[in-house]
Amino acid sequence: MSSARKLIIAIDGPAGAGKSTTARLVAQRLGYVYVDTGAMYRALTLAALRRGVPLEEEPLAELARQVRIELQPSPDGQRTLLDGEDVSDAIRLPEVTQAVSRVSAFPAVRRILVEKQRELGREGGVVMDGRDIGTVVFPHADVKVFLTASLEQRARRRARELRQQGVQVAEHEVARELALRDRLDSERSDSPLRPAPDAVVIDTSELSIEEQIERVLALVYERLGCNRVQQ
Repeated sequence: MSSARKLIIAIDGPAGAGKSTTARLVAQRLGYVYVDTGAMYRALTLAALRRGVPLEEEPLAELARQVRIELQPSPDGQRTLLDGEDVSDAIRLPEVTQAVSRVSAFPAVRRILVEKQRELGREGGVVMDGRDIGTVVFPHADVKVFLTASLEQRARRRARELRQQGVQVAEHEVARELALRDRLDSERSDSPLRPAPDAVVIDTSELSIEEQIERVLALVYERLGCNRVQQ
């Protein structure tokens, strides 16, 4: 990307709305760094499950201070390392998905990880996806997008992803888990899942990935004051 100005782009939304794929490919098109902040909460959840740490605020906050969570760019987008181990696939397992909303609801845990996320994106030139990027992590992000989709479509997408990883699941089971996670994420007192007041909401239910990417890139180009960004 030839422009000297490097933006902070925040992409939020519920699980299965297309955040990760869209954010990763938008970053690729712009030559930006992609950061999946949800992977940090998943890595912490995985560490707690492996070590038998109670899913309670103080033990989890202490664990968050102890473990080393790294997000590294790769040809596939981003790899997540937990104390040096690549756990990119392990953090997507059902047992992690079932517990991560509880882990991420604790204010003390969020404070620790949010500070790490701010460090990653402070210099700009970054596309970050999560659930509170535009509201809490970077409330002054240059571009804010909130992706959403029907529960049925999100369950279909997530079930397909899991099957590609060798995990056989029924779509109705995935839908039930997503609905529960939506409720937990939306009702938590600290950083609830909701669009920022100035975010552009995009329903991806009937959109292809390419259409999602183009919608976000159009917002970026508009913010930069040009019709198209030169690569």
